[in-house]
Amino acid sequence: MNTLRVIKIGGNEIDDPLFVARLTAAVAAMPTVPVLVHGGGKEIGQIQTALGGEPRFVAGLRVSDDTAMAAAEMVLAGAVNTRLTVAFGLAGVDAWGMSGVDRGLIRVQKLHHPDGDIGRVGQPVTVRTSVLWPLIDAQVVPVIAPISLGADGSYNVNADDAAGAIAAALARDNRDRAVEVTFVTNVPGVKLADQVVPQLTARAIDAAIASGEIYGGMIPKVRAALAVLATGVMQARIVDMAGLERLARGEDAGTCIVTGGGAA
Repeated sequence: MNTLRVIKIGGNEIDDPLFVARLTAAVAAMPTVPVLVHGGGKEIGQIQTALGGEPRFVAGLRVSDDTAMAAAEMVLAGAVNTRLTVAFGLAGVDAWGMSGVDRGLIRVQKLHHPDGDIGRVGQPVTVRTSVLWPLIDAQVVPVIAPISLGADGSYNVNADDAAGAIAAALARDNRDRAVEVTFVTNVPGVKLADQVVPQLTARAIDAAIASGEIYGGMIPKVRAALAVLATGVMQARIVDMAGLERLARGEDAGTCIVTGGGAA
């Protein structure tokens, strides 16, 4: 069974030309085109400041007030999405840049956070997969910015949440393909006892966090993967760029996080 990958890349890597070149080469080598979801990183804050706003955060989440939302649209659906789509085109990869707003791809409701109002931040409710399948079937890479459609306009969506919602919706279509969210990070996978573990379950991850084996910056990475599993996707994977290149060659790489209650 072919694996349909929903690849999520963060915003901090997108302004690195070497990262983008390796990404496009890896995607070009894949036998089945993936769906790519991207963030925007520090560029959003830079544009927000240039517009006269001031970046604010609640519990680590960017507050999307009017200037932040304008900046997010410019960066995510504009500069970054175009930059990636251009890079794929130059690498000979057929790609289609879009956001969650286009054709109502991702519809959201306002995300209410217990620590305070975070503005126009959305939580995905539905994904219109009929927008994606014709591209996938035609071997065209959808390059998706997570600006999405709410009842009263556009909303910013965490790229992890967008990738999980897209993957879950594609999996529910039951097209006889395994669907996996592949998080491309700056680490090769989840390490326990200084070794990358090929596979972990949610229960094993909870135990490793409780014992302190998983700590620091790895905690939000595995929690993002667990959130994807909670949407109904059967597996998520944490890799670095070298791992994505191995996956493109049909090799195993990184840490695959799966549903189930076993120890590993």
